[in-house]
This record gives sequence, structure tokens and C-alpha cells, in this order.
Amino acid sequence: MEQTYFRKGFGLKKEMQPLIDAEYHSALVERIRARGYADTFGDVTVRLAQEFGFCYGVDRAIDYAYETVHKFPDKKIYLVGEIIHNPHVNQRMTEMGISFIYPDDTGLFDFSPVDKADVVILPAFGVTLNDFETLRGIGCILVDTTCGSVLHVWKRVENYARDGFTAVIHGKYTHEESRATASQVNKHPGGKYIIVRDMVEADLLCDYITKRPGHLKTEDFKAHFKMKVSADFDPEVDLACIGVANQTTMLASESMAIGAKIREAIVERFDEEHGSVHFRSFGTICSATQERQDAVKEMMEEPPDLMLVIGGYNSSNTNHLAHLCRQYTSTFHIQDASCIDVGTGTIKHKVELDPVAEEVLDKDWLPRGAFDLGITAGASTPNNKIGEALLRVLEIRGITVELTAGLQST
Repeated sequence: MEQTYFRKGFGLKKEMQPLIDAEYHSALVERIRARGYADTFGDVTVRLAQEFGFCYGVDRAIDYAYETVHKFPDKKIYLVGEIIHNPHVNQRMTEMGISFIYPDDTGLFDFSPVDKADVVILPAFGVTLNDFETLRGIGCILVDTTCGSVLHVWKRVENYARDGFTAVIHGKYTHEESRATASQVNKHPGGKYIIVRDMVEADLLCDYITKRPGHLKTEDFKAHFKMKVSADFDPEVDLACIGVANQTTMLASESMAIGAKIREAIVERFDEEHGSVHFRSFGTICSATQERQDAVKEMMEEPPDLMLVIGGYNSSNTNHLAHLCRQYTSTFHIQDASCIDVGTGTIKHKVELDPVAEEVLDKDWLPRGAFDLGITAGASTPNNKIGEALLRVLEIRGITVELTAGLQST
């Protein structure tokens, strides 16, 4: 029988690596990294976070996409959603001939164009259980790039459902990963989940559990979380036994605080013995997300004068890096180098955590004299985009960087 499911690539990594390196490498970034993550250009001292940019899961997803195109040159290749949340990488996928299947406003995918003879790539975020089963039913070739850290969370959530625990997921209910994670409860009859976006929604949950004064009434609670809970969710019954999980790219400190608050509410409502038996929480922030957040916190022990955070506006982990940086220093979250206009010296950037927040335009954003520039980037941002953005900053200051082999100015 012909194999139709692939999760470990096609053994073409070494063959494809030179092409991938050529498209995403930055000699400027490598120079700064090699000099201890700091370098001076004119009157600008540039400091790189010690962990930034592509993580293992993103590297793997991109590798598999390139391998898939090479392996199946004569087949129609589809991608469910975006491979990762970076517009340049996704544009490159399009240029390679991959067709994107985007969800509708409710997050549902239409797989009717897919034929048995086609190839479908599953993104690093994964897909819902229902979407996976639909694609398996078509009989097409599936190339699964779901990140191992995401699979780890899925296993936790599945175990919660198996043992009768409601999964409380810290995440964005519209995000592909959270939707896929929540769907894992359906592997067991009666599996339940509820998704909380932040501490504000966690407080609503805890107030309801403890029946504190002013808590939402049952119907109001159901109305508020209508799009964020499993079918037939009954808060009176389903919040007595809870297991906490999270979208892997959320702010780690917030996930931990939410888990602790929910446990306190369980103990307050019932007792310590009930909490020790009927509450579970496991660290499910991915190591790469944690490392990038930790690297920013380490940098902020001596904050730079200005921080540049580079990555897609719909990238959750990039948004949280920017949120962290704003607590310490002047921070500009840009999608790519095009946000920096060398001619006018202006910058377009996003100032809110909300991924759909509009850009704002700033003038005179660079300090007048010598300054320290800190740089980090989300786990889905390629090094060449980091290098391009830095070159534009330096160009505004009239600083020329000597180009060497492999270093391209944009």
C-alpha cells in the first residue's frame, strides 16, 4: 500500500539546506552573533538577544515544505492555512507553487478542491482533529509539520479529557493552534474545554467557580464564552475538575499566573484536598518560546535605549516579546524592513498586543546621539529579515556597512 502520511520528512534535508540557507541567511546577523551578540556601527551599538528568530519547529516546518516540493514536482500541493506566521516565508511558499487553503470567518476550512492525487501540508500549528480526519478520508498525501511542542500540549489535553478533567486553555480562540489543541478533547466521549484569552477572562472563570459577589450568572457566562467552549459546556458541572494547558506561544509568566489563580479558586470553592486531586497543571510553553522570552528579560537587566522587535503582526510569540520589551524601554514592533522608510526616517509599527491592531507612524524615533539598539525577533522570523531591518536603521544614521559575501543590502 502506498504511504500517504509523512511526519519525518523525505531524507532530503542535506540536499535542500543550501537553498534554504541562501534564502534566509544574513551575514550581518551572523557577524553580530559571532562577536558575542553585540557590535558597534558608528555611534550605534547593536545588541542581539541571545535567543531570537527561527526555532527548531519552524526550521523543521520549512524544511519539510521545501522537501515536499522537491519530492512531488508533478503533484498539486496545498497548505492548510499558513506554514508559520511570517508573510515572507508564506510568500515564498506561494512562489514555489504551493496553494493555500485559508479558513473562513468562523475558522472552518473548505477542502473540496483537494483530490486523492494531491499533497496537503499541515502547518506547524497543527490542524483540528476533524480537519485531520477529513483529509485522511480524502486519501491524499499528508505531510505533517506539526511542532513537537504543540503535540506535547495535545497529549496533555487528551489525557485531561480521558480522565474527566475540563481543559482550560490559555490562548486565543481564533488561533489555529488553540483550535487544534481544544479539538483533542474530542478523542474521548464527553471531553470538555474552555479557552481563556488572558488574566481578565481567567478572573471571570475564577469568580464563577468561587461564586464571589458580582460573578457572572450562568447564562451570562455561557454568552461570554460562547465561541470558546466545547459543545454543551455546563459551567456548573464542568469547572469542578480542571486541567490547565496553553497555546505554546503565550506569555509564560501569564500562563503560570493563570494556572495558580485557577487552583486557588478551586481550593476556595471546595478545599485543599479537592484541589490536590481535581486540579492539574503542566508547563506546556514550548522551550523556544520560553528561551526567547528569557533572553529578552536578561537583556532588560541593562535595557537598551531602543528595542526593535521584528516579526509578523499575527505572530503570537512575537507580540508577546514586544509586550515584554515595552515594560522596560522604548519598543517598536515591525513586521519587516519595509516598515522603516530611509527617505523620510519614519517607522510604521504596531503598539498593541492585539494582532489586528493598526500600525502607527512615528517620526524622530531614533535618538539624536549615540545609543544602544536592542534587537530580537519572533520564532517565525528569518535572519535575512532581521539583517535588512538593521541595515535600514543604520542607513538613516548615515552609517555604511561594508558588504561581504552573502550579505545583501535592501
